This record gives sequence, C-alpha cells and structure tokens, in this order.
Amino acid sequence: MSSLNKVMLIGRLGRDPEVKYLETGAAVAKFSIATSESYKDKAGEWQEQTEWHDIILWRMLAERAEKQLKKGSLIYIEGKLTHRKWEDKDGNKRKTTEVVGQTFRTLEKRESTNSGYFPSESDEPATAFNKPKEVNEAKPESKNVVEDTSDDLPF
Repeated sequence: MSSLNKVMLIGRLGRDPEVKYLETGAAVAKFSIATSESYKDKAGEWQEQTEWHDIILWRMLAERAEKQLKKGSLIYIEGKLTHRKWEDKDGNKRKTTEVVGQTFRTLEKRESTNSGYFPSESDEPATAFNKPKEVNEAKPESKNVVEDTSDDLPF
C-alpha cells in the first residue's frame, strides 16, 4: 500500500528567511508563514483564525528564498510534513512540526499583467532547478470565508 505526505499552503512570511550554510556547503533556510481563515461564530460574529507554519528549504531552494522572499511576501509552497525531536539547552525534550518545502512560488501581483496574484500558465514554478525571478511589493489578498459548521461535525 502506498502513502502520501503532501502539504500545500498559501500564506505570508512572518520574517525574512534565515539562511545558514552547513559544513558541506548545503544551504538551509528557515522561516514561518501565516495562513488565515475567517468564519462566523455561533453568535454571528466574524472571527479570524491565524495559523503559523514553520518552513524549511534546502540547497537551491534555500538560496532562492534568500534572494526572492522577505517578511510579508505572499507565497504558495508545496512540501511534506515532518516531525523532529530535539533537546533544548536545558536538556528538555522538545518536538517540532515543520513543512520541508519541495517547491515554492511567489504570488505577488505584477504591475505589467492582469493575472492578479496567481501566475499565468506560462510562468515557471520556483523549484530547485529554475533561476530566480524578481519580486514586487506584497499586496493584500482576499480572505477565505468559511461558515462555522461545528454543530454538524460527526464527532
């Protein structure tokens, strides 16, 4: 039997990517992105829920992120969900959940096109094998609206 571990997120960077180089020369980038969801609660009031996701990029993707991304950038990222156990400086056991990115694309609105936030079919995705593209200033995106259906859940 096969299995699938795939994560797709669209969100904004909470900080500039932090890029380090290992002794082997491999680059690793770390940053977080925020995803937000708006919904009406049982009282009919609009609520917004924001989730933060830790992202790790390796090698060429890390180098591209360092050049293309900055705090506030809107990106689409695909990767896999990973869990890592480690010990902090006080000896406490910790667990971290991260998305290891396999591809990303900036979703910045381009002034020269009418394509909005999503690139056209002819645009190349940002992967470890493509050359970097220029990034324009971030613009606000529309929010996903989801009705609160917690009463309809089967559990």
